[in-house]
Amino acid sequence: MKAVVLVGGFGTRLRPLTETVKKELLPLVDRPILDHVLDHLARHGVHEVILSSPYLEAAFHPFIEARQGDPAITWITEAAPLGTGGAIVNALGAVGNDPFFALNGDILTDLDLTGMLASHREHEAVVTISLHHVDDARAFGLVATDERGRVVEFLEKPLDPIPGDVNAGTYILDPAVLRPWRADSEISIEREIFPSVIASGGPVFGFLADAYWLDLGTPEKYLQAHFDLLDGKVHGVAYEAPWIAPTAVVDPEARIGRWVAVGAEARAASGAQVDDSVVHPGASVGDGARVLRTIVGPGAHVGAGSSVQDCVLGAGARIPDALSLSGQRISTDTEAHPA
Repeated sequence: MKAVVLVGGFGTRLRPLTETVKKELLPLVDRPILDHVLDHLARHGVHEVILSSPYLEAAFHPFIEARQGDPAITWITEAAPLGTGGAIVNALGAVGNDPFFALNGDILTDLDLTGMLASHREHEAVVTISLHHVDDARAFGLVATDERGRVVEFLEKPLDPIPGDVNAGTYILDPAVLRPWRADSEISIEREIFPSVIASGGPVFGFLADAYWLDLGTPEKYLQAHFDLLDGKVHGVAYEAPWIAPTAVVDPEARIGRWVAVGAEARAASGAQVDDSVVHPGASVGDGARVLRTIVGPGAHVGAGSSVQDCVLGAGARIPDALSLSGQRISTDTEAHPA
């Protein structure tokens, strides 16, 4: 089984973290987000992954070189951004003639891919779309299905907070249904390809599962993914909580809360208090500093006696001693100043 993983997003909502690191390569506890995605695929029998992106391979080369074991990685660089549909069509030459998975590279899920493939085959579908039930669908477009689970239409985002089934961003696709499309312009698989297949009578089915699913596209969701992993909510992955890298240096007098991940070579000095936060590799928290619901980017420093709450610090950002910040984003290699 093969999979196409889309890694072309710009990660604008995660800035300043993505000013220096691609979104899919940001650390998620002990390894990059993309490692979690590939490990999940491997657990369900995927042996080859095609990574598709308009970025040059150089941005991902260190990750690809360091990756060990299944699945093997094939890289495709898009000549121009092709959208979700165009990128998948562009990869058809590498997937062969059998159905394949397609998904975004910034989703954390424990979706039963084996069960999804069985459902795809049972329904003789050309497309199967993973669905997730939400209590408030305003942030998503709704997917309407009949009593057999066949998708009948895609609905726009509702104005009112209503429950419904939404597209969870993992697909099984029959290559034949995509071959009429050309990969020479930007195409949306959700807004163009899927509606076209449905209109032509192609069997498109939903796979509704009670699985963990989280889009990691914002700082709040990125933090929540760490909390959920540390809390054991994602099947197949287990961590101690808090998680402290073996090479991190945490003073015995520092207080590290349960929902905290401290990366390699990071430091927390005496009296430091860190709660509900992520401290990236090489970052440091000074004497008596307070860090709450904050992402401390790689090599960033929180000065002694400072307090940062609901903040995002880019790589190499510096918080001077005895400064209090709330709700701010500090850019790469920038020193914060009083508001």
